[in-house]
Amino acid sequence: MDELPSLATPYLGVGLALALGLLIGVERGWSRRQDVAGARVAGIRTFALLGLIGGLAGAAGEFSSALGAVLVAAAAAALLIGYARSLRRDESLSATTTVVGVATLAIGVFAANGHGALASAAAAVMTLILSMRRQLHGWVEQLSERELYAIARFALISIAILPLLPNRALGPYEAWNPRQIWSVVVMVSGLSLAGYAATRRFGATRGLLATAAAGAMVSSTAVTAALANRIRLRDGPQAMLEAGVALASAVMFLRVLVLTAVLAPFALPSLAVVVGPAAAVSFGWAGWLILRQRESGPPAADAPSLRNPFDLQPALILGGLVMALSLAGRWVLHHFGDAGLATVLALSGMLDVDSAIITLGGLPPGSLGDVAAGLTLAAPVMMNTLIKAGLTISVAGGGAGWRAAAPLLACIAAAAAGLAMMPAMFGEAASFLRPAG
Repeated sequence: MDELPSLATPYLGVGLALALGLLIGVERGWSRRQDVAGARVAGIRTFALLGLIGGLAGAAGEFSSALGAVLVAAAAAALLIGYARSLRRDESLSATTTVVGVATLAIGVFAANGHGALASAAAAVMTLILSMRRQLHGWVEQLSERELYAIARFALISIAILPLLPNRALGPYEAWNPRQIWSVVVMVSGLSLAGYAATRRFGATRGLLATAAAGAMVSSTAVTAALANRIRLRDGPQAMLEAGVALASAVMFLRVLVLTAVLAPFALPSLAVVVGPAAAVSFGWAGWLILRQRESGPPAADAPSLRNPFDLQPALILGGLVMALSLAGRWVLHHFGDAGLATVLALSGMLDVDSAIITLGGLPPGSLGDVAAGLTLAAPVMMNTLIKAGLTISVAGGGAGWRAAAPLLACIAAAAAGLAMMPAMFGEAASFLRPAG
């Protein structure tokens, strides 16, 4: 009986190959359903057979790689001959079906060779792309030259440059990891480009706010840098850009509280006293700006300008801050050791609050008291907010920068008020916060 699963394995792989070929064939048959009979290079039956042939070739490779290669080559040759004959009748014939046929063969081979998950994922993604033909063509037709250039530049810094950078600690105190630092540049640039695309798709208000909220789940600092740059360029409704800054900060506060509840619950009560008022101010400020914008009517142009959908300046500024703060944290740890734990957490958390929470949650029980633990986490959260305020003022510039940074500064004031209430709420556990005398 134990041999039954091993005996069934080849049949399962070939069956999966056939099923994936059918899936692709359904999409191809539906998309070409209005073609004249005999005009199609391949239809649903052909794709099912291509998947099956690929599966048989993959299974045959276990005892005869030559047989598997012959099966794949013969099927691919038949596809190309069919395409060449059809092309003589119709010079505008698309090569998509032929290319998909070759890919279906490869998917069948992978499915029968024990890579069923990869084959299934490839078939699903390919079917999705094929089914989005009209949407993708419409999107490409709407692209301007400047937008295409922006996409190409982002591909350069993310796909070409990032993988080439060393992924190891370098520099003084081994404080700098080039790949991690450049990842910050890629993140800010990607959020800036995604925000531009969302604004084009959903409008200046909804697209901007959706991007700010979603991006803040990853990095509210990166979102703030991207929005501050748009404020500087006057690239969208100013009230909504300012609301995006406040909303990104509010989402960050909420994310911090949830992560702390999961990873370091002992620190949550005291942290909530400091961060809770700041979160309330952020949400309230964002809501007020949104309501004010609605009352004043929709913006004159509900789309971004085409000045610069891709700008490296805020990304490079943030990357420089990461380098400076990483070096400062390593210097403190080198000179003061564990005694500087709170300082190191505060410095490392200025740009990545999650890392401070994870570090604190991994400490041995009793390393810090509950109130002290909450304050240790509150420090990087509020320092991060201060950093974002300074970043907003420096990138956006002038009065616009100060207006956009106002909710962040108000959050710091609200957190300070919460900190002042801690001795009354936690008694002796927070007695070190009471002023001497």
